[in-house]
Amino acid sequence: MKKFILLTFCALVLNASEIRVAAAANIGYVIDELKKEFLKDRSDDKIEVTLASSGKLNTQIKNGADYAIFMAANMNFANDLYKSGFSTKEAEIYTRGVLMMFSAKKRDLSRGLELLKDKDIHKIAVANIKTAPYGIAAYEAFKNAGVLKEIESKLVFAESISGVLPYALSAAEIGFIPKSALVGKDEYKEGSNFAAVDSKLYTPLDQGMILLKPYENDKLATDFYAFLKGEKAKAIFKTYGYE
Repeated sequence: MKKFILLTFCALVLNASEIRVAAAANIGYVIDELKKEFLKDRSDDKIEVTLASSGKLNTQIKNGADYAIFMAANMNFANDLYKSGFSTKEAEIYTRGVLMMFSAKKRDLSRGLELLKDKDIHKIAVANIKTAPYGIAAYEAFKNAGVLKEIESKLVFAESISGVLPYALSAAEIGFIPKSALVGKDEYKEGSNFAAVDSKLYTPLDQGMILLKPYENDKLATDFYAFLKGEKAKAIFKTYGYE
């Protein structure tokens, strides 16, 4: 009997799998829901997620970090790994992000980015404009709207997009955040606390993911990768403010 129990336990251990996923910080608002849906019938499997700016994660992977999937906040950081030989397949779009302008204090956000030039706007929080795609998009929008020169001295930077909202709630008057960060925050109202940045002002935030070489034949990795492209994942992303 003891031998049977031991063999059964060993079989369960052998069947259990674990992978690590590198995900852009904006995915932090939705990743738990995605994992919950995917793993509901796979109680023995485990997915560990590391959240950071896409540029930082890209560098970690190039330096040997052991990840199965890279979920970037744009296509460039994901495809850079393909071009560098870390995957045999190009990156695929798994969702599209929406850039929002946010203020804890009620303001006339219908004025768009022109509002940023107001004298009572002293600090504008954005994510890192070199490693965080939402920061890159915000900076691009400032340039294309013709306001960058007048507001550049007001910009304060968070290492990743997840640090922007806390800053906008405490020290900055305005913050540029993903729409997903607003889910569940019903105390803030569209038009007075937040508004979408004109999508014509920045390159679409098509978020790309890539399956890394050591895991291209790993069942848990390939199953989760396929799930992220499927209808259930799309529905979850939509609920969390993605397009």
